[in-house]
Amino acid sequence: MATLAERLAAIETKIQDAARQANRLRNEITLVVVSKNHPAQLVVNLVDLGQRDFGENRDQEAAPKAAEVAIERPGLANWHFVGQLQTNKVKSVLNYASTVHSLDRESLLREISKVASNRGIEVEVFIQLNLTDDPERGGIAPENLLAFAEAAAASPGVKPIGVMAVASLDGQEERDFGLVAEASQQLQTVVPSARFVSAGMSGDFELAISYGATHLRIGTAITGSRPV
Repeated sequence: MATLAERLAAIETKIQDAARQANRLRNEITLVVVSKNHPAQLVVNLVDLGQRDFGENRDQEAAPKAAEVAIERPGLANWHFVGQLQTNKVKSVLNYASTVHSLDRESLLREISKVASNRGIEVEVFIQLNLTDDPERGGIAPENLLAFAEAAAASPGVKPIGVMAVASLDGQEERDFGLVAEASQQLQTVVPSARFVSAGMSGDFELAISYGATHLRIGTAITGSRPV
């Protein structure tokens, strides 16, 4: 069974190879290791291996984990919130996460702006796209992206940096990543600095790289299965 270091190295090699095939530079791509369902010690071990960016999707797990890692390895872990974010969790999430990948509705935008403004901070946000016909999936419909992006860009304390999406479950990853790439280009017409794309997970990150993904959210391929 591969060690944590071996799994991280294997993914790193695949990222480098996919970037090369897409005529891209490795330093254009940020690897966010999704550490959900794993203890703080795994994050500490990854920090010691040189990893810096980590993603969590539940505040009740992430908050104590981030606090523990901050004690063990102060200032070395950058936290990304990658799950659907409830408005009543924003205050807690912004205690540790500097980037939110799942801005998906006006009420959440208002709350992030209010908390960030009160604290005198600026929060980087990805606008989440819904690539399905299921309104429960979360995310902004692509046709509503530009209006929402303008509202986000005008909100104090909020810095839109790109789009985020999860490929739908019907096996059409190329179609979906193509839509994300188109949405990214459209977003830059109203927010030129919002050039980042959060897309690609353990099973499809190499394809996502070929479509311009800049932030990969990779979990089990690196962390392994959840501890029993």
